[in-house]
Amino acid sequence: MELTSYFKTFEGKRILVLGDVMLDSYIRGKVSRVSPEAPVPIVHLESREDRLGGAANVALNLVALGAKPVICSVIGDDAQSEMLIALLKESGISAEGVIQSKGRKTTVKTRVIGNHQHLLRVDEEQIDPISASEEEQLISKVGELLTKADGMIFEDYNKGVLTGTVIRSCSALARHHNVFTAVDPKKENFFEYVEVDLFKPNLKELKEGLGITFEFKSNKEAFLEAVNELESRLNNKISLITLSEHGVFFKEGENLKFSPAHIRNISDVSGAGDTVIAVVTLAMVSGMGIELASKLANLAGGLVCEKIGVVPIDKDQLLAEGERLM
Repeated sequence: MELTSYFKTFEGKRILVLGDVMLDSYIRGKVSRVSPEAPVPIVHLESREDRLGGAANVALNLVALGAKPVICSVIGDDAQSEMLIALLKESGISAEGVIQSKGRKTTVKTRVIGNHQHLLRVDEEQIDPISASEEEQLISKVGELLTKADGMIFEDYNKGVLTGTVIRSCSALARHHNVFTAVDPKKENFFEYVEVDLFKPNLKELKEGLGITFEFKSNKEAFLEAVNELESRLNNKISLITLSEHGVFFKEGENLKFSPAHIRNISDVSGAGDTVIAVVTLAMVSGMGIELASKLANLAGGLVCEKIGVVPIDKDQLLAEGERLM
């Protein structure tokens, strides 16, 4: 099938994005003097902006590619949560799976920018694990939504939503409904994701998760041994390791391959991992094999790195570049 045909099959695919969602808030202004109260700059406010962050950025990439993502998460029952839900709806992202809890605080990361320089970040968050009752509500909601889903992404930002109970229960539900599962992990829950379809750590996360060190460029054997150990512990079907400037690596059974990175003018690597997991998942549930899907995701991750800030992939640009390079 040609790449254009695959892109057409992206349309309308329903993907659950399960994990930590947050607001990225930006305060911008000009700095012309230092405060007389303390040696800090005074920022004269010019604008405020709220954006979707965390797992919601994965959903933004899915929307950009024509899919229909559904966020599944636990957030607060506060003014910030109302803003988050409103932004989800404005962006074409379903909030059907969002649980609002009075016992939880909505995560907000506020960045103060003066004269185009990042001066300060203030984090409002609650990172302890969600309660047993919140786990039960979330698992129940995911179970309902999986009956109409094409795939599910576990997007772990280590903010408390993806507990061991949530991961194991939702993985089992996905297997029961024969729904493709993909994981973008963090170190704390690394080995909870047993028997998922696709596991996508970056190289740093692979080393941290396994508690090992090696030089990738000079010791590919150690890298391959690490991937084998990972799979022996997780029993996952596919491993996809992002390697930054070295590209990506995939392994599916005995089939494995390195794909080099494309030469890019890197402006900002923020959000590239979100783009990769969104693209590879959507490609796989649309019938693409892992070799082509990993190349497409690798290309997409590079494209978003050329832009400043966290931005979703441009579908038309990805298709044009894919047809030219793949």
